[in-house]
Amino acid sequence: MTSNNPPHSEISTPHSPRGFWALIVTHSIYRIRIVGRDHIPEKGGALFVCNHVSYVDALLLTAATDRPIRFLMFKDIYEKPWVKPFAKIGRAIPVSSEQRPRELLHALQTASDAIRAGEVVCIFAEGQITRIGQLLPFRRGIERIMKDVDAPIVPVALDGVLGGPMSFRRGKLIHLFTAHCPHLVTVSFGQPMPANATPFAVRVAIQELQVNAWQSRRERMQPLHRNFIRMAHEHPRRFAFADAQTPKINFGTALVKTIFLARRLKKIWGGQGMVGVYLPPSVPGALVKYAAFLCGKAPVNLNYTLSETTLAACVKQCDLQTIITSRKFIEKIKLTPSGELIYLEDLAAKPTMPEKLTAFALAKLAPAFVLERLFGSARVGMDDLATVIFSSGSTGEPKGVMLSQFNLLANVKQCGEVIALDDSQRLLGILPFFHSFGFTVTLCVPLVLGCGVVFYPNPLDARGIGATVREHEVTVMLATATFLQIYLRGVAPEDFGSLKLIVTGAEKLPERLAAAFEERFGIRPFEGYGCTECSPAVAVNTWDYRAAGFYQVGGKHGKIGQPVPGMCVRIVDAENPWNGQSLPPGEAGMLLVRGPNIMLGYLNQPAKTADVLRPMVAATPPSPSEHGDEASPSLWYCTGDMAMLDEDGFLQITGRLNRFSKIGGEMVPHLKIEEKLQELAGVPEVAFVVMGVPDEKKGERLIVLHKIAEADLPALLEKVAACDLPNLWKPKSDAFHRVESFPMLGTGKLDLRGVKEMAAKLAE
Repeated sequence: MTSNNPPHSEISTPHSPRGFWALIVTHSIYRIRIVGRDHIPEKGGALFVCNHVSYVDALLLTAATDRPIRFLMFKDIYEKPWVKPFAKIGRAIPVSSEQRPRELLHALQTASDAIRAGEVVCIFAEGQITRIGQLLPFRRGIERIMKDVDAPIVPVALDGVLGGPMSFRRGKLIHLFTAHCPHLVTVSFGQPMPANATPFAVRVAIQELQVNAWQSRRERMQPLHRNFIRMAHEHPRRFAFADAQTPKINFGTALVKTIFLARRLKKIWGGQGMVGVYLPPSVPGALVKYAAFLCGKAPVNLNYTLSETTLAACVKQCDLQTIITSRKFIEKIKLTPSGELIYLEDLAAKPTMPEKLTAFALAKLAPAFVLERLFGSARVGMDDLATVIFSSGSTGEPKGVMLSQFNLLANVKQCGEVIALDDSQRLLGILPFFHSFGFTVTLCVPLVLGCGVVFYPNPLDARGIGATVREHEVTVMLATATFLQIYLRGVAPEDFGSLKLIVTGAEKLPERLAAAFEERFGIRPFEGYGCTECSPAVAVNTWDYRAAGFYQVGGKHGKIGQPVPGMCVRIVDAENPWNGQSLPPGEAGMLLVRGPNIMLGYLNQPAKTADVLRPMVAATPPSPSEHGDEASPSLWYCTGDMAMLDEDGFLQITGRLNRFSKIGGEMVPHLKIEEKLQELAGVPEVAFVVMGVPDEKKGERLIVLHKIAEADLPALLEKVAACDLPNLWKPKSDAFHRVESFPMLGTGKLDLRGVKEMAAKLAE
């Protein structure tokens, strides 16, 4: 539910005395933007339901409306000496889950009576201030208050409060003297909901209000090159990057080297909008990308694991005239892209003393606007193209995903709010730059959040990875389940001793693998979920928060986490995903997502863009433009994944639509069968892939590719026959085929197209 108010509606002075004083108190610390004030009933009772982010949430709400509000307040807070006098003046209603049932019911009844009497009551339905950066589950107090009450529920969303004064970051309170002020926040009032709306429905409405509020952050963001310049000027000595050839480089030096490269590349790149880069994860590779940002160009990282034909098609789609690469890399990879190659060895060779002095002087003395005018990035805006990343092509030909500056920066901020990345963290850069996580996390996160990155070009080299993590004291690693299997066998436990966070994506993380990894290294990997089209993070598990009287769940086994802040999701009928009807919690369906990180569209493929990017209405899809429809706050992206949402807001992927077989008219999920086979075999590594092949009688039949020993197969087949899978889901004994390995993409994902071809041949 969204407001029709202009996106930049400003605060006006409340008429109530309490609202006036709240405004005075908050105005020196915050700048408040209000959206949807016309959704507040002018008279009569109402229940405001709001997310709980900080100790000043009540003040922000009071300052945002003309009507007096009675807050349900946690009793321990109410009783504090510096709170109680003001709480009594505001007629707050103390409540606590530790109260005896009669006292608790009395407090909720007081709220009901106040609403019946025409007053506005506000409840923070999470019951606690979030310490994990995510929206907590909503408690049932809403239903008890609104029982037999004829009044609306008004969802209210606070955005921008997290990370500000009196909120929490990684469980630690941010005090006034350590926070940046004035802090910009948005208070959004949603369309009134009926009194019988469920807590889950109200929670969803608040999440959607937060998505709309994130669009206002665009005004306060600066393009990537500006963030880089700011970081280098403010923290020139902070560790930025390292790799095997470059033990350490700080942000100040990185800017000097970037300016040097940009001065040499400016003429070469003249007249080009997109520029090709064909380099592995490395310090030089990162600096070339930063030089492209500084020159106002969109770098396109080419996938060196593709076939020559597909690689040429990517070059043609982007109309790349020049490609920056390295002779050593070309010799090693033995795959040369079409187009004019500019070798990094030649580009950086023989720097003259005037060039060095000029680059140093510009980096140290020139303000950002001077550098922008010198190199041509002055006109780059938040909606301009930042890069094109080609989809993995696991199920077909790669598509060029156009991501804007705002898409990438929003996703960096979203991830930063959930897992609190900052300058104290060091990331391991093993994912290639042509991988969406590799691009966003190892290239964009350092510029915005100040994290350092240690690059290593070969994610399959377990020994080298272990040594790199140990030597540079890496704290954060992003990987895939396939890579974790390799490290489980080839890395010593002490080598990963510095790791504090491991996030996996691109493929499902088997429970047995997660448990085995935790047993060996003492740290449990978190599973996340993303799409190239979403820049890429959509959802992630994070740490639980535990303290006296607190337990906030940040992650669940078998789930991919909650949507990152600023994103909302819907589970819909796969047959008719755009009709606006969401499925209830616990029911599987197609996953649709909406947020500021959704792509602009597919490069030169407007029809394919319109297929997956639409408004949530039962209407004709929008007319495609020449380059594809630009994403807007009202557009939803259809992920193609089947998922389920639980009552607490955690997502679970149940399969991909193209990973189902229709057998005898019934949809049979490959992923569920693979999980059961994995469980029955009792092995930690991924050992089974199920595919469907055509069958004359039933439409399709199942084929199982496996890597277990042939001697172990008979015992497994007996367990399959006796297990609780539906008979239609049980593969026949002659459907099992042993293979040495599964086809994989360079991103670490399963090559589904290659697996399908392999299964078809074995089934003949």
